[in-house]
Amino acid sequence: MKSTVRLDTDWKFHYGDEEGADFMGWDDRAWESVQLPHDWAVTFPFDRAWASGTGYLPGGTAWYRKHFTLEKLEEGAEYVLHFQGIHRHCRVYLNSYYLGSHAYGYTSFSFQVGDMLKEGENVIAVYVEHKDVADSRWYTGSGITRHVELECRGAEGIDRQQVRVETVELRDGEALIRVHVDTTREGGDLALRVLDGESVVQEGAGKATWSMTLDMTVKEARLWSPVDPHLYTLEVAQEDGQEVTRIPFGIRTAVFDPDQGFFLNGENLKIRGVCVHHDAGALGAAVPKSVWRYRLEKLKAAGVNAIRTAHNPADPDLLDLCDEMGFLVMEEAFDEWEGCKNKWWQGHNVYPPKHHGYAEDFPQWHERDLMSMVRRDRNRPSIIMWSIGNEVDYPNDPYVTPLFHETLGNNDANKPQQERIYDPRKPDAKRLVKVAEKLVRITTMMDPTRPVLSAMSFPELSNQTGFADVLTMSGYNYREHFYDDDHKSFPDRVIIGSENSHDPACWKAVLDRDFISGQFLWTGIDFLGECRGWPVRISQAGMLDLCGYEKPLYALRSAMWRKEASVRIAVGSGEKPNPWDERFAWAGDEGETKTVSVYTNESSVELFLNGRSLGRKELEEKDLWRLTWQVPFEAGTLVARGSSGVEDRLVTSGAPAELSLKAWEPERTCREDGTYLLEVTLLDGEGRICTEHDIPVRAQLVGDGEIIGIENGQPDDLTPYRSRTRSTFRGRQMIYVRRTGAGDISVCLSAESIPTASAQLL
Repeated sequence: MKSTVRLDTDWKFHYGDEEGADFMGWDDRAWESVQLPHDWAVTFPFDRAWASGTGYLPGGTAWYRKHFTLEKLEEGAEYVLHFQGIHRHCRVYLNSYYLGSHAYGYTSFSFQVGDMLKEGENVIAVYVEHKDVADSRWYTGSGITRHVELECRGAEGIDRQQVRVETVELRDGEALIRVHVDTTREGGDLALRVLDGESVVQEGAGKATWSMTLDMTVKEARLWSPVDPHLYTLEVAQEDGQEVTRIPFGIRTAVFDPDQGFFLNGENLKIRGVCVHHDAGALGAAVPKSVWRYRLEKLKAAGVNAIRTAHNPADPDLLDLCDEMGFLVMEEAFDEWEGCKNKWWQGHNVYPPKHHGYAEDFPQWHERDLMSMVRRDRNRPSIIMWSIGNEVDYPNDPYVTPLFHETLGNNDANKPQQERIYDPRKPDAKRLVKVAEKLVRITTMMDPTRPVLSAMSFPELSNQTGFADVLTMSGYNYREHFYDDDHKSFPDRVIIGSENSHDPACWKAVLDRDFISGQFLWTGIDFLGECRGWPVRISQAGMLDLCGYEKPLYALRSAMWRKEASVRIAVGSGEKPNPWDERFAWAGDEGETKTVSVYTNESSVELFLNGRSLGRKELEEKDLWRLTWQVPFEAGTLVARGSSGVEDRLVTSGAPAELSLKAWEPERTCREDGTYLLEVTLLDGEGRICTEHDIPVRAQLVGDGEIIGIENGQPDDLTPYRSRTRSTFRGRQMIYVRRTGAGDISVCLSAESIPTASAQLL
């Protein structure tokens, strides 16, 4: 009887309100046809009338409607309608019946709908309201941005969220696992099986009480890790054997020690993490799983082994990949609690801010939202810690304390003087202690096996208010200079860098201290919003751009985190350019002085220009994975060769001559979710990437597919995302295509004065 059907296709969409659209018989034939996940914000032009924090894209209100047919309703079955995420406030109806509402855009929620379903036609109607777009410090998206599913199970069946699996002990190749099942009835038997692929490796049975616990031993256990992310399956069956619930899980132990750091399966491991937001540029918040796979594979190749979901519960598709590909995860619940943070809407740090956001919903919804996150994801081996908040302890944003007479909070350097001074009428920072105690209690009740932290922005304040004391682990954001003193003052405290800059010295602070478990770099990937101001639409903090292409920051991190030899050239102007100002391009005016950086973990590197040696340099500890040369520009070939023979080269490119259009692993991505990622490269006559002569490119598609987005990663490109003409940026762009039928797809690119390029997607 147990089955789940994904309801992503053939939805009807209307932007704006329609009184009466909740009615099953409403005429929606003229509405736009869309497929879920769907984000309406990226279908509109950029406009500076909207908020800089959320990327100058609109919110508003909208309706979604889905018609589907059930040939037969199973007698005695329970039907559950699951929503993985709707941003932001929504109301849900089924067959004209009001099911309920949901406020937070990042948590999953469900409704039992068996009494409202019909044999024959059924209609789901969803109203979404996201009027205040200055409600976040980053891009949120608008709409049904994640999957929708209809589950059918026995009336007394086991929901997978009622089951919790934990690894209790590893010993001599065996693993003791403990299974907890919260049932909805008393009496009867449950049969449990652990599967490795199709093979049964252990079986057990227990009496179904209101809460059942069963220990099982798995022999020759294959442990989950970033190197070998092996997954088992737990089957929980009713006594008649007909109702089977399957839960993927991994066998692994994860322990944090205040002196020695992090241990995975008993082995000490430094966490090499990156923070990621949930959007993908042109796709907004409706990101196909294959796009996440593309990005994660790039990150893994640079040595990344961990992801922080900044600053909200993640898309299950992303977490599925973290389980499958071997990424450790800090899953985060909230960016703000009761107090609403400053939301910059006219550019970064431009006063005055606006004050909308989740704080409006926190008092009513926080418990349900936190429980939703933990219950949904607690069986994932990838998740090793829970974060209940990000930078909620900023002084004066909005919490204040008499411990500081004058404070600056969240990027408010130009706040008027009178607003910086302590005012006892504002929320007291000690209130955070009470809220944190409750959130920690909720989290550990749902999952007592993982530590609970908050990513603190001001530990020097939180140490005095008692906020840090109620956490079971402490995250420090950009506070490496407190590591040593706080370790001495709080010897039982587990400390991790929960948000850190790209500065290599911040990673050196981790390497030099056994008690620091690792760091999470801000950020792994560029993202929409949190931008400096018009016309810039994105944050450029990532080591990958919005397309997923590598930046010089990626070369730096690869040198630091890869075990294999790494040598990469990046070029900037001025004597001391940072990686943000550098490019993978050897270009300029003849004789112009360039700073050539070589990011490497080799012991020495020799640099060559047009075959002439510019000298060999030894990598010393003070160099922090970067060697530099001052080089007068001369067109030609620049080569860096490491001591092991590994080399990198940059070649001066000529004028645009052709376009390259290549699908990234088309069979794999199509099989995964019907999405193709087409890498576009502008080439000169010698087949070299043109980094200096970007041109507009027109994309056209014929066949059973649709172009769902074109991205180039250029921070100030305000071309509407619905346009099918977009310029390359530094010679590249990315086109996303979604399959709509079983036939062939042809994509053609055209640009002025160069031949067309095409690709066939089978």
